[in-house]
Amino acid sequence: MINYKNFVSWDVVDGYKPVNIKFSFEKCTYYFKIAVALAVAAIPEGLPAVITTCLALGTRKMAQKNAIVRKLPSVETLGCTTVICSDKTGTLTTNQMSATEFFTLGGKTTTTRVFSVSGTTYDPKDGGIVDWGCNNMDANLQAVAEICSICNDAGVFYEGKLFRATGLPTEAALKVLVEKMGIPEKKNSENIEEVTNFSDNGSSVKLACCDWWNKRSKKVATLEFDRVRKSMSVIVSEPNGQNRLLVKGAAESILERSSFAQLADGSLVALDESSREVILKKHSEMTSKGLRCLGLAYKDELGEFSDYSSEEHPSHKKLLDPSSYSNIETNLIFVGVVGLRDPPREEVGRAIEDCRDAGIRVMVITGDNKSTAEAICCEIRLFSENEDLSQSSFTGKEFMSLPASRRSEILSKSGGKVFSRAEPRHKQEIVRMLKEMGEIVAMTGDGVNDAPALKLADIGIAMGITGTEVAKEASDMVLADDNFSTIVSAVAEGRSIYNNMKAFIRYMISSNVGEVISIFLTAALGIPECMIPVQLLWVNLVTDGPPATALGFNPADIDIMKKPPRKSDDCLIDSWVLIRYLVIGSYVGVATVGIFVLWYTQASFLGISLISDGHTLVSFTQLQNWSECSSWGTNFTATPYTVAGGLRTIAFENNPCDYFTLGKVKPMTLSLTVLVAIEMFNSLNALSEDNSLLTMPPWRNPWLLVAMTVSFALHCVILYVPFLANVFGIVPLSFREWFVVILVSFPVILIDEALKFIGRCRRTRIKKKIKTM
Repeated sequence: MINYKNFVSWDVVDGYKPVNIKFSFEKCTYYFKIAVALAVAAIPEGLPAVITTCLALGTRKMAQKNAIVRKLPSVETLGCTTVICSDKTGTLTTNQMSATEFFTLGGKTTTTRVFSVSGTTYDPKDGGIVDWGCNNMDANLQAVAEICSICNDAGVFYEGKLFRATGLPTEAALKVLVEKMGIPEKKNSENIEEVTNFSDNGSSVKLACCDWWNKRSKKVATLEFDRVRKSMSVIVSEPNGQNRLLVKGAAESILERSSFAQLADGSLVALDESSREVILKKHSEMTSKGLRCLGLAYKDELGEFSDYSSEEHPSHKKLLDPSSYSNIETNLIFVGVVGLRDPPREEVGRAIEDCRDAGIRVMVITGDNKSTAEAICCEIRLFSENEDLSQSSFTGKEFMSLPASRRSEILSKSGGKVFSRAEPRHKQEIVRMLKEMGEIVAMTGDGVNDAPALKLADIGIAMGITGTEVAKEASDMVLADDNFSTIVSAVAEGRSIYNNMKAFIRYMISSNVGEVISIFLTAALGIPECMIPVQLLWVNLVTDGPPATALGFNPADIDIMKKPPRKSDDCLIDSWVLIRYLVIGSYVGVATVGIFVLWYTQASFLGISLISDGHTLVSFTQLQNWSECSSWGTNFTATPYTVAGGLRTIAFENNPCDYFTLGKVKPMTLSLTVLVAIEMFNSLNALSEDNSLLTMPPWRNPWLLVAMTVSFALHCVILYVPFLANVFGIVPLSFREWFVVILVSFPVILIDEALKFIGRCRRTRIKKKIKTM
C-alpha cells in the first residue's frame, strides 16, 4: 500500500475529483510480490519448532546427568536460580550409613562407656567394634542390641559385589552394628550361622544375630515414626511373657522423655540434672563430629498395653491414632546413644564452590541435630572452619520464633545457611519468604509432607531413590541419583539452554533482519528484485533450519558458572543486542544486494573477473531505471552469456530488456548463495554470545559443522539439479563465482568478532562500576 502511487495514477479536477484513473496490474503484482517477500523474510517461521526442540534436547541432556525434568518450562527457570534449599541426608551425603560410635552409662550415672566401631559399609564382616571384650554382654549392651535389631524394619542384600540396604539406611546400619556386637552368651554365639548365604543375584543377607534377637522377643505392634515426637517404637513380648516398649529416635527427644537410666549392671537410677548433663555433653561431642545420633530407650510398665498381643485387644484403637503415641512413649528408661556416620559426597564441596562462584546461595534444611548439621556443612565447605555461625545456623523452632523482619534480614544476608530440626512447615515458610524477597528458589524434598514446599518453590526437586510418589508428582524435576551436585549440573545446563536459545534467536533474527533489509534496499534503489519469495522461503525453512537446531547443542560457555544468575524478567533483547542485530543484519542485506549490483555494474571484484561469462555491463543508473529500458531504443543491447560452465546460454535476441528479468537469473543466484553463505558463517558467530571463535572454536559443537554441511549440500542440490534449479529460478555457479561468494560472505565473522570485543569491554566496565559502588 505504501507504493500505491507506483501502480495507480489519476488527475484531480475541481480540487478533489479524481479523473483519468489508471491502474497497472503488472506493477501492482510486482509490489505485491515484494510485500510477500518481506513477510517471508521478516517472520522466523522455524523459531517455535526450534525453541521446542532446544528445550527437548535440554531435558535429554539433563536426563543423561540424572536430572529428570517433568515440566518443560522449568528447564529455562533453572538458569535463573538464586537459592538452592537442600536436604542433607542422601543429597549432600552418600546415605551410606554406618555406626561409628556408641555409648552407654557405666557403673554410675556420672560415667559413660564409649565404643568405637570400624567399617563403613553394610557388610557385617567389614570391621568390628574396636577393643570389644564383651563375650558376655552386660544388661545395657544387651538392651542396645535388642533395640537396634527389633525396633527396625530394614534389611541388607547383596548385589553386584556390594552390600546394599533395604528400607532406611539408618536402620540397616543399626542391624549391621548388632551383627558386629554378637549375642550375649558365648556358648550360643558359637552356634550362630556365618553370614554367607548370599549370591550375586540380589538376594537378602541373613543377619543371624538380628534373627536371634527377633526370635527371642516377638514384635507385636509398631508405633511408626513421626516428625513431632521424632521417634519410633515397637511393643515386644519378652521371653518372660511381659511386654516391653523399645524406642529409638532423636537423642535429645528420647532423653527428654526418659525418667530413668539403666546402668551397666542392669540397675535403674532416676535421671537427675547432673546425669542428663553428662549424657548431653557426650552427645554434643558426637554431633560435633558430624555424627547422626539416635537415642535408645525402653519401657516395661506399659499399663493397658502390658498384655497387648493382637489387634483384638481393647486398647488397639489407641495404636491407630498417632497422636496418642507421645503419651505411650513417656517415663522411658534411657539406655544409650548410637552415632552414625553419613559421609558427605566427595563432589559436593566442589559443587558448593561452583554455586558460590555463580552467585547462588545454598541453604541446608535438615531434620538432623544442630551440631551434626553444622559439622557436615563445614565438611562440605558451606562454612569455613572457624566461621561464626550465630547468624547462619538455626533450628526450625528458633527461626520461626523470630520476628518476621528479623527472619527476612537473616534470609537476605549473603552466604550459606543451615536450618536443623526443621519440619515440612518450616521448609514451606522459608520458601515463601524467599519468593517474597524476589529470589528464584529450588527446593529439594522426598516425603509426603514436603509436597506443599515443592509445589510452592519455583523449582521443586524430588528425590528419585528415596522420594515418595507424592513428592515426585509435586515436583518439577526428579534427581535419579539424589545427588546435590546433580542440581548444580542442572542449573549450569539450564543456563546453557537459555544461552543456546538466545544463540539461535540471535542467529535467526539477525539473518531475518538481513533479508528484510535486502528487500527494502532492492525496493529503495529501484533495482530488479534480487530474490523471489520462494527462494526466501527456502532459506528460512530449509537452509536456516539445521544450523538453528544445531545451536541447541552448543556446549556451555567456559565461564557459565562464573556469572551471576540472570533475573527472570530480564529482556531477551536489550539495547546492545538490538544494535548487534541491526549491524549484522545490515551487512547481510548490503552484501546480498551488493553482489547483485556488482554483477551488473562491475567487471571485477578484488581482482577477480566477473565478466568471464560474457554478460553485458550496465551503469548503476541504468540498473535503477531498468523498468524504462523499452524507452532506451537501440542504444541498449544485451549480449548472451553462459552459465554452467558454458553448457547453457542465456540470450536476449527478441527483447534486450529481458536482460533485467530473464537475464537476472545469474545475479539472483549469486545473491541467494551469498545469503546462504553469510547465514552459515553467522551461525558460527552464534556459538557464544561474547566469547571469540578463538576461545570457542567451531569444533566445540560438531553438530553445527554437520548442520552447515547439510545446509550447503541442500543448496548445492538445488543449484546443480536442473529440475530444482528451474523451480527456484537459479543456475549453477563456477568455482570463480563461489570464490567471490566466500569473499563477500566471510567479513560477517570479522564484524561480529569486533562487536563481541566491544561487548566484553562493556561488560568489564559495568563490573568495575558495580564493584566501586
